[in-house]
Amino acid sequence: MDYVNKKVLVVGLARSGVAAAQLLCRHGALVTVNDSKTEAELGEALSPLHTLPVTWRLGCPAMDCLGGQDVLVISPGIPDKAPFVVKAKEQGLYVIGELELAFQLAQGEVVAVTGTNGKTTTVTLLREIFAAAGRRSFAVGNIGYPYSLAAMDSREDDVMVCECSSFQMETVETFHPHVAVLTNITEDHLNRHGTMAEYTRLKMRVFENQTPEDTAVFNADDPALAPLPAQVRSRVMLFSRRREVERGAFVRGGVVTVRDESGEHAILPAEEIYIPGPHNLENALAAVCAAWAMGVPAAVIADTLRTFQGVEHRIEFTRELDGVRYYNDSKGTNVDSTIRAVQTMNRPTAIILGGSDKHCDFTPLVKEMLASPYMREAVLIGVTADQIEATLRREGFPDAAIHREATMEDAVKRCRALAQPGWNVLLSPACASFDMFHDYEERGRIFKQIVRSLN
Repeated sequence: MDYVNKKVLVVGLARSGVAAAQLLCRHGALVTVNDSKTEAELGEALSPLHTLPVTWRLGCPAMDCLGGQDVLVISPGIPDKAPFVVKAKEQGLYVIGELELAFQLAQGEVVAVTGTNGKTTTVTLLREIFAAAGRRSFAVGNIGYPYSLAAMDSREDDVMVCECSSFQMETVETFHPHVAVLTNITEDHLNRHGTMAEYTRLKMRVFENQTPEDTAVFNADDPALAPLPAQVRSRVMLFSRRREVERGAFVRGGVVTVRDESGEHAILPAEEIYIPGPHNLENALAAVCAAWAMGVPAAVIADTLRTFQGVEHRIEFTRELDGVRYYNDSKGTNVDSTIRAVQTMNRPTAIILGGSDKHCDFTPLVKEMLASPYMREAVLIGVTADQIEATLRREGFPDAAIHREATMEDAVKRCRALAQPGWNVLLSPACASFDMFHDYEERGRIFKQIVRSLN
């Protein structure tokens, strides 16, 4: 779409909204920016817009700003069923999200990764693989770096590795990745989407514009994905750490192997992958499929898997103090993600759980904690503490091992008092962060600051 002289309203001035406004100004649009917060409340976040010709509508409802506009661009945090979005559509405005806008205006090939868990690690790993292969690559989207920012500097031969959330998928239209990956689907975001069927439908939108010339990658070990490959038009690759697949990546005899129409190709021994845990083997296999589909040589993929050290806030080693190791898994924002962190622990562990409510069932997590030989203490914080405590007690987690604290600092100090030499302390909340923190990144940074201040 040509945005020159189009009147565009951008609603929501977090990172993606600010970036969308910048990109639109670059392309000649007449931009109005709106947020329910005031300029004082938004602070430095607005600084990239101060030198641009935007019209400011801050501290007021978006509904009051629709008049005279041609286009509405909404941030991912705004549901597509919000009353002002519905009204905009009724008035004939073209309504899209920031990701769709960026795709329309960016150059380069797109590799997209969606799913409940593993997205950020897989996206970051793929960016490193493409960079090692000599391609200029960007990790964009839900990972925290807006696609719109990369779009302003994009070139035809770039690779945009895009982390796609279900929120962003609500407002895509022409978004068309050459390779798209679905890592897994487990219960998450039901407070917004309502049902697992709707959540799954939104995840599957990442494939809807693909053609037979494109590639769709699915996790063959996730039963929830079993019926989904038949629904796409693109070529399918599967990945599995448990069995061989006809086309895709798997482990045989301890060796990561990829199979396609040209035959079988050994990548590297699975034990040489730097990042630990069964979930990271899955992430690595997903990346192998996507990189192979993009023509990256096996040696480049292998070298990157041997050296890639993971991402911040995902089972991130923070410090060892008095024989106790502290791990920041603030990105554990749902039950399945925290289950994966629990499965990675190989020493007695005190875990910090709790946060804002996403209407998820904590029973599978508690059962995994009970099955693990290492989960010894649970320290609960946040809005969901009552719900988690009730689940722990109902499933038989020892009463004496359940603790409640009001703040992150208190929780860390309680864990320090509980943990003995040879233990781990793991922050993996299984919940979103918005009850106590701006986002999971702030939660993780504060955890690390507290841990590093211990003496």
